[in-house]
Amino acid sequence: MPKLLNLKFPGGCKTLPEGFWSAVDVWVKKPHVVNKRLCGVKETESENVGREALQFLLDDPEVSHEVLSFLSSGVSEQTHQPWSFSVRTIIPKVNCHGTKLHKEIILKDFDRQQVTFLPFEEDSEGQVCLKRGNIYQIRLLHQDCEEWALELHALTPDAWFSDGVAYPKLPWLSTDLLPKLVRWATECKNSEFKNTLSLLPVEKYSLMYQQLKEKYKAMVKVWPEVTDPEKFVYEDVAIATYLLVLWAEERAEKSLTSSQSFVDLGCGNGLLVHILTNEGHPGKGIDVRKRKIWDMYGPQTLLEEKAITPSESFLFSGTDWLIGNHSDELTPWIPVIAARSSYSCRYFVLPCCFFDFYGKYQRRQCKKSQYKEYIDFISEVSQVSGFNAEEDCLRIPSTKRVCLVGKSRNYQLPDEAEAERRRAHYIESRQIASRVTVHGSDMRNDRRCCHGNKDTDRTPGSSWGEGFQPRDRVELVRNCAALPRDFVDGVVLRVANVLLGMTEDDGGGSSSDWNRGGSLSVSEVAGLLEQETLRLLKKECGGLQTLLKNNHQVFRVEGGRVCIRDWRDRKSSRADTKRKPVAPGALKTRPCWFHDHHPQRCPLQDELCAFAHGPDDLRPSTRPLKKIKNDAFELAHPSPSL
Repeated sequence: MPKLLNLKFPGGCKTLPEGFWSAVDVWVKKPHVVNKRLCGVKETESENVGREALQFLLDDPEVSHEVLSFLSSGVSEQTHQPWSFSVRTIIPKVNCHGTKLHKEIILKDFDRQQVTFLPFEEDSEGQVCLKRGNIYQIRLLHQDCEEWALELHALTPDAWFSDGVAYPKLPWLSTDLLPKLVRWATECKNSEFKNTLSLLPVEKYSLMYQQLKEKYKAMVKVWPEVTDPEKFVYEDVAIATYLLVLWAEERAEKSLTSSQSFVDLGCGNGLLVHILTNEGHPGKGIDVRKRKIWDMYGPQTLLEEKAITPSESFLFSGTDWLIGNHSDELTPWIPVIAARSSYSCRYFVLPCCFFDFYGKYQRRQCKKSQYKEYIDFISEVSQVSGFNAEEDCLRIPSTKRVCLVGKSRNYQLPDEAEAERRRAHYIESRQIASRVTVHGSDMRNDRRCCHGNKDTDRTPGSSWGEGFQPRDRVELVRNCAALPRDFVDGVVLRVANVLLGMTEDDGGGSSSDWNRGGSLSVSEVAGLLEQETLRLLKKECGGLQTLLKNNHQVFRVEGGRVCIRDWRDRKSSRADTKRKPVAPGALKTRPCWFHDHHPQRCPLQDELCAFAHGPDDLRPSTRPLKKIKNDAFELAHPSPSL
């Protein structure tokens, strides 16, 4: 078998050979983390096989002899341990091969530190075809001077077949897969959480996700909210897919004939409610604040603008499932509300921000990450509330992807009274602990002011929702947009003048005739401002860096450094290359800062600059000002079609 690549590990690597097998398991069990065209795999039970059993698996005598000769090279049959044998079915994101199933026999040889992949195809009638040209092997070699290396071998590289999905190109194994295996083996990290989609059949999830993504992709183009449509639309599509597959499996398991009903507590933009309703599940969403997009869904999507307070008024006795998707201060209450609504009520919660029952969650001293500790806290709440909570990890574009699912109870219905006593006692204990934290020595760590805390002197044993503070109906704007215009203009002018005053020797000057100035780190820019200015900026989310980024016309902020933007430079920033085409009505609606303040004025001619060069060039705005900065780049650098 020809050797295609030899890749050395960093010197002094202490994680081998265990790290090698850990890395191999990632490629075997989760190939989608490298090959983005895959949704995942489905594995069979692993077992050990010897030479005779493997020969039986490989029908073709010529192929079996060739493979077995290689596998057994230099190893006596008497001393060699059986190979670990498993089969995985590869699940592409989009199946363009009809009914054929792409599978691989995986042979792990722990004696020789190598793993061999034997791909084959199986049709709907059970006929098997071995892909002899795509057999490959990855070996770990222990070389001299404590050095380790990874080698890639292919049985017949000249006959390699690639479809770009289930069968990647052979060079891809060398340039993409092997370097990642080396990194994973070196780091040898173990996740605190389960694999993604561990509670679902991956193939069903993949098929439904592609269908829903195609069905709802038009939402991206009409998204009226300030949030990123690419992220939020496809994230909600993925969450909806998860729930729909979960519920379909539940119906099959329990022989249910009707679609499950739901209530989404803290539904936000309501898209998840809209998708679930459209797919046949009766339900509604409740949120303290109505969103612009609500009016676009139509009357069949039920959305209520209402503050949710955990109490007898917010129990849902006729509802099958309660949903908490980034439900913030409601998150720990959702298992409790579900438990108290009815014995048959279930829940799904996707925690994000860290909240306890009556304020911010106060971290304990432990070795876990803060996120893992909070997930464990919600699991504890679920268990005390009476649920057998299951943990899973979603495939969404978010760092907070771990969900908890409460499908069944850990007590019988006749024991409901005792279960309720446990719930009440636990909530009361958290209430007392919260009160001690506020009035005791840990008061300096309390951060509950972000949602208000008007009643910290709560009486133990009072109403179970008393003391809970829902978020304000009107959301505070903390992105520097509410700062006085004169204040912002003063900061911009001061920072820009310092940058323009820097020479080329200062580390950022340009040899261009037009002065582009130098560059400073954000912390260096902070040193230019008075303490009172910094104090005002500190109250805003992102502070000084947000203010500088908001003034996109003047500054470019990238990699923690600030410099003057040159609108002639098409590649001034990675973000600029992704900006949308210029929209009518967005041009010449704001003054050009460079025309008014730069010693050499604007580097662009009047007709090429998106901003107004003087009062005579200024015209009324017909669209939100926040969108103009995106269009200015496009006007300065028109596409060939323009």
